[in-house]
Amino acid sequence: MALAIELTGITKRFPGVIANDDINLAVEAGEIHAICGENGAGKSTLMKILYGMQPADEGVMKVNGEIVDFTSPSEAIDAGIGMVHQHFMLAGQLSVLENVILGAEPTKSANRIDRAVATKHLAEVGEAYGLTIDPDDLVETLEVGERQRVEIIKVLYRGAKILILDEPTAVLVPQEVDELFRNMRELKADGATILFIDHKLEEVLEIADTITVLRQGKTVATVKPTDVTTADLAELMVGSELPTPATSASTVTDEVALEIRDLTVLDDNGRPSVDNVSLRVHRGEVVGVAGVEGNGQNEMIEAVMGTEPIHAGTIILHNSDITRLSVRARREAGIGYVPQDRHHEGLLLEAPLWENAALGYQTKAPFSRGIWFDSAGTRERTEKIREEFDVRTPDIDVSAHALSGGNQQKLIIGREMASEPELLVAAHPTRGIDVGAQAAVWENIRKARRAGMATLLISADLEELIGLSDTIVVMYKGRLVAVLDPNEIDARALGSYMTGANLALDTTAGDAS
Repeated sequence: MALAIELTGITKRFPGVIANDDINLAVEAGEIHAICGENGAGKSTLMKILYGMQPADEGVMKVNGEIVDFTSPSEAIDAGIGMVHQHFMLAGQLSVLENVILGAEPTKSANRIDRAVATKHLAEVGEAYGLTIDPDDLVETLEVGERQRVEIIKVLYRGAKILILDEPTAVLVPQEVDELFRNMRELKADGATILFIDHKLEEVLEIADTITVLRQGKTVATVKPTDVTTADLAELMVGSELPTPATSASTVTDEVALEIRDLTVLDDNGRPSVDNVSLRVHRGEVVGVAGVEGNGQNEMIEAVMGTEPIHAGTIILHNSDITRLSVRARREAGIGYVPQDRHHEGLLLEAPLWENAALGYQTKAPFSRGIWFDSAGTRERTEKIREEFDVRTPDIDVSAHALSGGNQQKLIIGREMASEPELLVAAHPTRGIDVGAQAAVWENIRKARRAGMATLLISADLEELIGLSDTIVVMYKGRLVAVLDPNEIDARALGSYMTGANLALDTTAGDAS
């Protein structure tokens, strides 16, 4: 079989780090080729080189047998390569058609877009690949799985025959993953070549024709899914068995740590994004919040943290009303926070790691002594976080921007957990991190839970949500619609609640207490 992609001896160096070290990768035309590896293994760097986002220091790239040296994504697109990023790059206020053609608009004249031609081409692409969608729908009205479909259509519209999918299932419920995999198989049947980056090893084994494993910047194995198990892949990636989020005996107490009463949050159009929600989280309890993105769960936790204005309702922390307190006051009251967007909410990307380790806690020991900043204490705490949470960096003086996404996440998790909060509000705490780091995060949550920490957990990983939670609440269209026992539900049934399919069957919807 002819090779669609051939990378030989690819090396990329950053100050103090070799991100890619003589990597070789061969991808046959018309196959689904998965790339696995722990955080910092070099997956994202390699894909950025292939997509023209940054140059390699050494090595040769071939696309369909031709040597290439892309200097920009536009050159990669011209060569038939398209990339769907983990974080969607869509404008919610624009239609599907407008998002798809943005930057590639057919024109009648210098100032007029030929919408008829664009609509026709979009319909042809959708029909050819089984990805039809209404071109006039506003993207902000679409479900997450539909938005991902728009991203895929966008690269196909530009003529891509080689697709790079970066963590495409990270925010999907099982039913949406099934739909995505159907789309991928149809794309493959129509001759497309797909590079698939994923941390969920069961999914890799289900969808891939070939799997390449990277470790510490090197290629360590290329295998067929029929020849390996998830345990084998985990061993290749990180040298350990696949972890499980399962939690043992209950540690839930009668003491309420967090109470949300009749909470309503309005969106920019005055409509309720959180609609009269009430719930309680007890000391020693993990309450998991399930919901397809866009159903109010993120606005709810932002209201708890004070970053989202509250229209109505009350938030109680350990019998104290914190509804009108500042973010800083809530943090000082004992709330730890892992935000869903680590770049915009969790880190100062250009600041050194020791400065990021102090964010939100800079007024407390060991980061300060009275009114004075404690440099020695800050560096000591940062080194402790680096070691205990395996933050891979040459030193703590490098900027957060220099870390891989997974290592950035581990820095945030370490910062919050090291401060031993009374309540941890965690949005997708293991998104984008490898199986070894997942195990560390899960164990730290379990350990803190045993010590009495309360946790409000949002996760798109339903196995994680079921395994860690003592109680699961489901949010749908801004309302709390179900309260579930994680011991009595599986991921597929939970996904049905999240998409509204099971709501008619539920009789427990209401306040979580």
